[in-house]
Amino acid sequence: MIKYHVRKDQTITEIKVSGHANYAKHGEDIVCAAVSTATILTYNALERMGFKDNLNVSVSDGFFHLEVLKPNEFVGYLLDNLEDTLHQLELQYPKYIKYQKEG
Repeated sequence: MIKYHVRKDQTITEIKVSGHANYAKHGEDIVCAAVSTATILTYNALERMGFKDNLNVSVSDGFFHLEVLKPNEFVGYLLDNLEDTLHQLELQYPKYIKYQKEG
């Protein structure tokens, strides 16, 4: 199962995504593919728009962690969009992706 967590202050300050959906066999898992695409697309957009220094990002197999070091409006919009995308995927595939509360 994929678990994700979003930390907010006034805006999103951190997003963590970990795990594998196990919806289908490796290479055919559309849930993993959707989550991976959403997270990497968001990070690539932020990097290409010149916000790389605003972020601390760690990516490995089954793991994505993005921490906002210097918040700004544009970064906030893209991270809000990522959070909404993850939530929509959770609604579509509730057995394979879940929001993980703190604690």
